[in-house]
Amino acid sequence: MLNVDTIDKLLKDELSATETYQQALDKFRKEGETAESENLMPIYEDHEEAVSTLQNQIRQMGATPSEDSGAWGSWAKIVQGGANIMGKLATLKALQEGERTGAEDYEEALQDPELPSDVRSLIETRLLPAQQSHIRILDRLLDAAA
Repeated sequence: MLNVDTIDKLLKDELSATETYQQALDKFRKEGETAESENLMPIYEDHEEAVSTLQNQIRQMGATPSEDSGAWGSWAKIVQGGANIMGKLATLKALQEGERTGAEDYEEALQDPELPSDVRSLIETRLLPAQQSHIRILDRLLDAAA
């Protein structure tokens, strides 16, 4: 059952990411920050795709995937909500911190010797590289905003 728990934790991270990106996108659109919106939308879509992929993985293992991000997602929403009030730089920094945490969680999952090979491959070839790409995009946005 450990494998399903590990994968479900990753799913909750991704659900949290979609929720926080939705908040940030709403903020940037409302404020007419089109460059940020255009850069963040593909990241949001990557996280939505990861949610779908991880949900399918959990179903294939005969378990029921989480439907919400749980306590971590609630905390992330509070942090992101506060960052949204603080401004563009704080919003981008909060998103970047979330991406870093997600990347660490994927790296940690790869340390699990019981992780199924198909899930390991998914993390190594798609999910972790996407997180790393998101961090680079946010680095560029932060540099431009500073």
